[in-house]
Amino acid sequence: MIQPTRICLWSGPRNISTALMYSFAQRKDTAVYDEPLYAHYLSKTPARHYHPGAEEIIAEMENDGEKVVQDLILGNEDAPVLFFKHMTHHLNDLDWGFMRQTVNIILTRDPYDMLPSYAKQVKQPALHDVGYALHLDLLDYLHSIGQNPPVLDSKQTLLNPRGVLSQLCDQIGIPFDEAMLSWPAGARPEDGSWAKYWYHTLHRSTGFQPYSRKEETFPEELRSLLAECQPYYEKLSDLAIQA
Repeated sequence: MIQPTRICLWSGPRNISTALMYSFAQRKDTAVYDEPLYAHYLSKTPARHYHPGAEEIIAEMENDGEKVVQDLILGNEDAPVLFFKHMTHHLNDLDWGFMRQTVNIILTRDPYDMLPSYAKQVKQPALHDVGYALHLDLLDYLHSIGQNPPVLDSKQTLLNPRGVLSQLCDQIGIPFDEAMLSWPAGARPEDGSWAKYWYHTLHRSTGFQPYSRKEETFPEELRSLLAECQPYYEKLSDLAIQA
């Protein structure tokens, strides 16, 4: 029996990770999964006390991250391609060895654009909430096991979705599908229960939205975090697939 292609997208929050999940969901050969390690992360970190909807997420999802890895990420054979949307910081205290059996993609976004959006839901965020440093740790680990994961930058993806996704599919060994460029407006059955807090704009969309730089003044209280995030982002953006 041919094993599925198991794709793990490793993102930070307020990126285009859910749009990418919707994009892959349009493929007839693909099943998608929304942040299956979220309850593991919430149940084992202080984020339980400040993430919206945390108690509901913990109550309805598997809290044991190792069980999620073995049963869902590595054990699932529901479709030829399996797409798991993850937040990198959800890897809290997990053994990363399972990534030897997955196709890994790193997704980043300019923190100047991301942080004000994230702070609307999570007040006073810190570096460990937004994943930038951990992305580089993950990249180093994947290199150490002989992988060279594609890196996506949300800006480049939005500037040319067809071009970037075509290159991505080529790099991960699956054919590009034109259906990935659009989807019906509204929620998807795979959405996590947190969609009501985070997915409002996406649910109004029918495809990747054109890139636009944030126009509002950057909040002064986030300036120090921006300075922390920027060097990590710049290293990743230099490696990203270009539009």
